[in-house]
Amino acid sequence: MTARRKAAGVLALGLAPLALAGLTSTPAVAHGSLTDPVSRVSACFAEGPESPKSAACRAAVAAGGTQALYDWNGVNIANAAGKHRDLIPDGKLCSAANDKFKGLDLPRADWPATALSAGKHTFRFRATAPHKGSFELYMTKPGYDATKPLAWSDLEAKPFAEVTDPALVDGSYVFDGTIPERSGRQLVYTIWQRSDSPEAFYACSDVTFGGGSAGGGSAEKEEEKGEQASGGDAGAEAPAPAPSAPSEEAITEGAEKSSVEHNGHGDDDANTGAKVTAAAPAAPEKKTEGNAPEVNAASKDEVLAETGGSSSSTYLAIGGAGVLAAGAAVLFASQRRRAAAATGRHSR
Repeated sequence: MTARRKAAGVLALGLAPLALAGLTSTPAVAHGSLTDPVSRVSACFAEGPESPKSAACRAAVAAGGTQALYDWNGVNIANAAGKHRDLIPDGKLCSAANDKFKGLDLPRADWPATALSAGKHTFRFRATAPHKGSFELYMTKPGYDATKPLAWSDLEAKPFAEVTDPALVDGSYVFDGTIPERSGRQLVYTIWQRSDSPEAFYACSDVTFGGGSAGGGSAEKEEEKGEQASGGDAGAEAPAPAPSAPSEEAITEGAEKSSVEHNGHGDDDANTGAKVTAAAPAAPEKKTEGNAPEVNAASKDEVLAETGGSSSSTYLAIGGAGVLAAGAAVLFASQRRRAAAATGRHSR
């Protein structure tokens, strides 16, 4: 075997593993939060991280800073794998035991709250990086006291709403559930556990029943609870305004200050396994100059959707395939030269 042939073989064999490694996909990091009923962190982000309107959101900023609000879609545990109760201690459910979000754990009766009533409700979870997974929503038990740290024992043992891989509509997962009978101020606790990764996301949504104000319950009861609430100024404030979900404009502008990894994945992100409604039709197959078919964008998206690949894996796959092709070309060229040399010797 000639030195040239050996070199070509080594090159091809050596580059093949690199190409295969490039074709191996890794899941993208997912992000999001409940926006109907709106979560604490989403409501405070919508008020404006630098100057929140409600006393509770101002207290959250005082406790944990503004970055927590810019990172509204990142209340997560990367390696949760369903072990939520083991990993999150009582009193830290809203922050998922992440010190950055500790302001969300403040026991207060004046968090901006969404008015709810028992019966069927359509829930929305804004996903800035959607992925396959399951949602579980838990309601606090009758007698829940918002002025005390939230504990697992405050939640019902079973979720009142749960769904796997709901439809993604206009950037939000949308699904229905039946809200149980309650009165006064309560809390909805949401767990989104990804199925393509051990990562899970969490959200606390303050809600009120019985036709009370956004502050929840009767004015007298809320004032009494407000005087006991953390932060000192809760009782002196007017009832909290009805919360709003972050606007698309606010999400876009806030992304510039977000420290969440992979923040900015939109509804049309290719690196998702989400069931997206009104999907665009696949583009026709394109031909390159060498008449080799080029994989269209829709096909790439479908492959990544099933594998959970990230944008980085796309580039790695393309690069790996290119390296493998280059190695094969070198080997092929070497074989052609040897064949030509042999033909020349026989002609002589």
